[in-house]
Amino acid sequence: MAAAAAGRGGGRRWMVVAPFLLVLLQLVGAASAAALPVVINTWAFRKAAETGAPPGGPGRAGPGWAAPPARPHAWRVLQLGGSELDAVERGCSQCEIDQCDGSVGYGGSPDESGETTLDAMIMDGDTMEVGAVADLRHVKNAIGVARKVIEYTKHTLLVGESASLFAVRMGFPYEDLTTQKSLSMYSQWLNQSCQPNYWKNVVPDSSKSCGPYKRPEKVTCKEEQTTSRSVHNHDTIGMVVIGGSGTVASGTSTNGAVHKIPGRVGDSPIAGAGSYADSTAGGAAATGDGDIMMRFLPSYQAVEYMRMGTDPTVACQKVISRIQKHAPKFFGAVICANTNGSYGAACNKIPGFTQFHFMVSSPLLSQPTEHVVDCI
Repeated sequence: MAAAAAGRGGGRRWMVVAPFLLVLLQLVGAASAAALPVVINTWAFRKAAETGAPPGGPGRAGPGWAAPPARPHAWRVLQLGGSELDAVERGCSQCEIDQCDGSVGYGGSPDESGETTLDAMIMDGDTMEVGAVADLRHVKNAIGVARKVIEYTKHTLLVGESASLFAVRMGFPYEDLTTQKSLSMYSQWLNQSCQPNYWKNVVPDSSKSCGPYKRPEKVTCKEEQTTSRSVHNHDTIGMVVIGGSGTVASGTSTNGAVHKIPGRVGDSPIAGAGSYADSTAGGAAATGDGDIMMRFLPSYQAVEYMRMGTDPTVACQKVISRIQKHAPKFFGAVICANTNGSYGAACNKIPGFTQFHFMVSSPLLSQPTEHVVDCI
């Protein structure tokens, strides 16, 4: 009887314990699906993440192979023993060189005076150091300059012409960021009475005129109009790199909003807005309407959600939902990755923008792979 009772008691205990074991096994299975290192970046900017390995696989030269590129991309940097910061800098630099979709690097997004200026940042999740530049003029390698802010100053953010002078002192060439393409964009904009622009509550009417603008005697507030954006209207490369030991680094680079008011700085070079890295939790990066998104520090918030154990995809979704409550028509997306190597993304659904594309490199993928999420 005692043995039978013990058996029945053991059975009851098993019925209680079994569900917990099942959950534990599911968690273990979920963890095994992630792997380190991982590189994740906004948009389908494939070259920023590519390995740069020769055809036929690492260490084997395929037919027609010449020499591997002298400056490998983000994933290859890690494979060659480079640091997480090195990988972020190289990946974003590649987009600056390629002028990714005209929204990163020189020769794109002219401001109201026709000039291209650059914003960038890079963050070390071990030391929590940040280097950033904003409204950078005449220097093409913005994230490279941001890295030098960490290495050679006690500051976090340098701006404008003074940031350019710092860059020159650091050995960067002083160059013209204007191209025929950016001049053409600027000319067409002028011919369209400077539409669209970022002015409001001014005279003359900014929806019909190029200005110059001034304050009216009496301000009449108008509802802001939302410009339809599509998957082809990119703006920022944001990248998160998590090394094999869990060290996190992140960075961004952009030439900002097209036809912005000179001096405008968006979310990209602001720590916690454009990107954020913390080796005790993970990393995140944002892309989209920086004037709105920077008000919510979405990258910092996403990392804090992950610190509390939230899945990266859910963390990204929670950040987007938070902004939606105040700006339901905003254009934007966030990528997230935790120190286990799990990753995810989320975006806000608006007309012309219903899906978000991003790139991932990890040991579980044979090559940098484009992922797509449906916006919420």
